[in-house]
Amino acid sequence: MGLKVSVLTLVKGRAKALENMIAGLLANSVFPDELIIVLINECARILPKTPFPVKQVLLKHEHELPLAAARNIAANNALGDLLIFLDVDCIPAQDLVATYLSGAVRGMLTNGVVRYLMRGAVDQREFNLQLDKLSTVDPVRDGLKELPHELFWSLNFACYKLDFARIGGFDESFTGYGAEDTDFAFTARKIAIGMNSIPALAYHQYHEQFSPPLNHFEDIVQNAKIFFDKWRIWPMEGWLNAFEKRTLIQWNSNELKILKHPSSSEIANALKV
Repeated sequence: MGLKVSVLTLVKGRAKALENMIAGLLANSVFPDELIIVLINECARILPKTPFPVKQVLLKHEHELPLAAARNIAANNALGDLLIFLDVDCIPAQDLVATYLSGAVRGMLTNGVVRYLMRGAVDQREFNLQLDKLSTVDPVRDGLKELPHELFWSLNFACYKLDFARIGGFDESFTGYGAEDTDFAFTARKIAIGMNSIPALAYHQYHEQFSPPLNHFEDIVQNAKIFFDKWRIWPMEGWLNAFEKRTLIQWNSNELKILKHPSSSEIANALKV
């Protein structure tokens, strides 16, 4: 029996993005053995037919974006030996599954590569034939031969299911958006699970983003506190600095507290054009 591969993704909204991701998997040189889709506070969807099984798991949760819990549920429902976590906004390159199959290493978090599609890219005719032309490199990780655990990102990575279990999955005390993936990588490092990077390429579809992400303000502050209590260092410092400059928080080496919440106009002004 060969190695079984599960692709895992989380969905809230993003109907067209999911269709494009599935189309990318259908164009892969090697199909996964299954696709696990966790639908967050949503109903099951009508999806295109695929030559591999697709399992839709419905997650009802009190939080809007319980990312840690959703990833754990995806892994718990997966039958594969190798888990490929792919953000719903990512379109896999044609060799993504094959590259992970040949390059993922036991005892490692294996990081893929992400290129960012420009606004309107997926609306162009035959965009799937010109994904490189329509995208740009990751400005943070491009060219790095080795990635520290601090730069782990759950957008496009793989690990063996046994290693995921050794790490204990994602810590579900992190609710909502922010720091849960850095915490996952730090826990991996603590038990001597390393990091490697391979050219398993995915193209991230454009969507509106906020800089700083004031739309996730409360989640980020809460998760930063949880992370600090656990590791005694602050995560997401760039965002916390931006919040502090806007006098939204009071923050020092040992303490973080909310002074006020961002107004609707402040959030709107943070939307990247």
